[in-house]
Amino acid sequence: MSTESTDTMNDSVSDDWAQALEEQAGAEQADSAPAFDSNAAPVMTPAGGAGGAPVQDIQMVLDIPVQLSVELGRTRVPIKYILQLAQGSIVELDALAGEPMDVLINGYLIAQGEVVVVNDKFGIRLTDIVTPSERMRRVSRT
Repeated sequence: MSTESTDTMNDSVSDDWAQALEEQAGAEQADSAPAFDSNAAPVMTPAGGAGGAPVQDIQMVLDIPVQLSVELGRTRVPIKYILQLAQGSIVELDALAGEPMDVLINGYLIAQGEVVVVNDKFGIRLTDIVTPSERMRRVSRT
């Protein structure tokens, strides 16, 4: 590939980024409500440093998939017990009937809730959201 065609390709990519950033800036100015709390900690700029004008674009992370799971309860059993399990076996869990279920994102507790059935499908109604400070305290304990 010649140097001239490489330069043309780089200019084209730069022009595309410039156009996208201009459109994003125009869209942000059109929005009257902030995307999130302006008192929050500064967000890192795309260059990797904390600049004078923090990038307040949470849109970049909104499409990242995470695993949400609801935990009914836990128990510890020896392997010999697991090998004896068959259809109809009952495994006793540490949770009591009526206790809220734990809602986990990527294995970290973020909320608790109660099981609901809507249109023959199970769901969970959130009853308590774990605060960010409580999440940090729980993570530091493990």
